[in-house]
Amino acid sequence: MDQLSFEPIEAEAPAAVIAVDRAIGDLRRGGVVVLADAAGGASLVLSCEYAGARRLARFDALARAPAALVLTARRAAALGLPAGAGAVVALALAAPPDPALVHDLSDPAAARAAGTALPAPAAASARDGAAVELAKLASLLPAVVTKSLDRTAAASLAAWAAARGLLVVQAADIDRHRRLAPAALERISAARVPLADAEDTTIVAFRPVDGGAEHLAMVIGSPDPRAAVLARIHSQCFTGDLLASLRCDCGDQLRGAIRAIAEAGGGVVLYLAQEGRGIGLVNKLRAYQLQDQGRDTFQANEELGFDADERHWRVAAEMLRQLGFARVRLLTNNPDKVAGLRRAGIEVAGRVAHAVPANPHNRRYLAAKAARGGHLL
Repeated sequence: MDQLSFEPIEAEAPAAVIAVDRAIGDLRRGGVVVLADAAGGASLVLSCEYAGARRLARFDALARAPAALVLTARRAAALGLPAGAGAVVALALAAPPDPALVHDLSDPAAARAAGTALPAPAAASARDGAAVELAKLASLLPAVVTKSLDRTAAASLAAWAAARGLLVVQAADIDRHRRLAPAALERISAARVPLADAEDTTIVAFRPVDGGAEHLAMVIGSPDPRAAVLARIHSQCFTGDLLASLRCDCGDQLRGAIRAIAEAGGGVVLYLAQEGRGIGLVNKLRAYQLQDQGRDTFQANEELGFDADERHWRVAAEMLRQLGFARVRLLTNNPDKVAGLRRAGIEVAGRVAHAVPANPHNRRYLAAKAARGGHLL
């Protein structure tokens, strides 16, 4: 690439993105968030990861309403609960809520005592679904403790929340964040970085306007934007890419893609901040614990309460557009990447197979990717 300087960032994040980003920060610090809806209802939300005795007691004292534990339908199914038709399941918690019970039901790594009675089902609201989605965006376990606020508090919600130092976020803004944030990127810097297998490489950094982790593009050589550029979309993997973990094939795929693109004369590798198929590094380590107990890579994510794959490809499409690439030949064995990129408006002129040899530690992982993920291995 010839152009290495960029103008200062001037684009403003949509108000919905800013509000949700602030709520994510509060939730990740163990704070309580107030979630409001268009109908005038409101709930208190606390991440189950922070529902220890002290924080849970403080949460319980904020409102007189009964508390509920809200889990994804996938997590509820793993507990043997009827999931129903909704995306989330609510369970009524006794007063005061029991921190041990909350922990045991929300975290698959917890050893639940035999014979422990499960709480009775409670009615789940649309706000409950938004609350769990907020926990996912925060890279926390998708499980929260909630309380509905009475109408008196909801009528003067902003003043009520401000008096208690609580942030109010609209449930509708959480959905807007999912739709808007991935494509709201700013190209902020670039530098030539010679790599062992591709000396003519420029790394370009893209920053989401919501303040999230940066995504990187490795532009190898001088690919022609008029042609179908050879491209690899790679989700970051700290354990595989940096530590050379043998549990997956990620590090070998990354280095193999850089080498293949350099040998082909040029192209681009997009390095996306979507660790663990979008669930984050900490949750990926939790998934590893479950894999050691016999689950495959997809089952482990689902038992945690996530979808098997939480990634999206709009961010990759936006990076390609800003780099000037509208057509690609995609180095991948994952048909979902091809389909996702096409849905996001990038023409995929062809799929280039990209497999690496298995080892004794990742054979089961690769078999699950082929059998359950449809990977063409």
